[in-house]
Amino acid sequence: MLELPMEAEVQETIISFIGYLVSERGLSENTVTAYRNDLHQFLVFLELEKPSIQIKSNIWSDITPDDLKTYLLVLQQKDYSKTTLARKIASLKSLFGFLVDEGLINENPTISLVSPNKGTSIPKILTEKDIHSLLKKMSSDDSINGRRNLAMLELMYATGIRVSELVSLNTKDVNYEEGYIRCLGKGSKERLITIHEQARNTLLYYTLETRPLLAPHKKNTPFENALFLNNRGQRITRQGFWTIIKRCAIDANLKINLTPHTLRHSFATHMIQNGAPLRFLQEILGHSNISTTQVYTHMAKTHILREYDKAHPRA
Repeated sequence: MLELPMEAEVQETIISFIGYLVSERGLSENTVTAYRNDLHQFLVFLELEKPSIQIKSNIWSDITPDDLKTYLLVLQQKDYSKTTLARKIASLKSLFGFLVDEGLINENPTISLVSPNKGTSIPKILTEKDIHSLLKKMSSDDSINGRRNLAMLELMYATGIRVSELVSLNTKDVNYEEGYIRCLGKGSKERLITIHEQARNTLLYYTLETRPLLAPHKKNTPFENALFLNNRGQRITRQGFWTIIKRCAIDANLKINLTPHTLRHSFATHMIQNGAPLRFLQEILGHSNISTTQVYTHMAKTHILREYDKAHPRA
């Protein structure tokens, strides 16, 4: 495999993207490996076909739609199957969607890339009934971990924040009197997100009654200010949260592969279904480009049609 000279920031971005695929998208090990190889192939293309682009920290903002179209032509000449070609395009779309979401680039150059597969894959979401069943089941667990898990799920569904933002929260980031959280995303972009009363009460109970039981006894530890702690008194990781919600989904008998991204998708789709303006949702989700938010309009319509087909006696 060709070794590419890359700056540390590029390597960190790639590592973060792979972590996102595992902990937020919940992709299988085989799929993640395939995506990693696809990304390496794309970087080799840039190194060989466009030497004017250096594998440096700002490489991503230098890539244009024309570069991607040229790359697609190169892939098509290799006689890949439609399935393989579609996955390679999907890996690029996922990467650049991630970069936009993280604030590392402003525009997504993969918007015009067309997959050879017919149709569009709509991410699966939980229904409002599913969410109610999940939270009801979790609220019946009065253990220390159970109360913490409920607080995390309530907060994530109340705000739609990314799992990386959830586990990065500190105790000072919650304003209980005003009812909002302070979320600091990539590029130091700050968002103040309102939390409804039920989520606020659940989070307050966790902070006052449960978190002290998890917090280390010694002061001035690296995790002293972390909002959500594991059993060792350390900050919950993205992988740790992913494991928690997998177990919660099984306990609630949900017939869906529940991931942190599923919760974010569900939050956004339910907000659209209940009349939230697109610009308002864009601000809450922290999207740099409203085109990223518009996908939820389509998801909401698709979900309504599915529910209609399931419910109507003649459908």
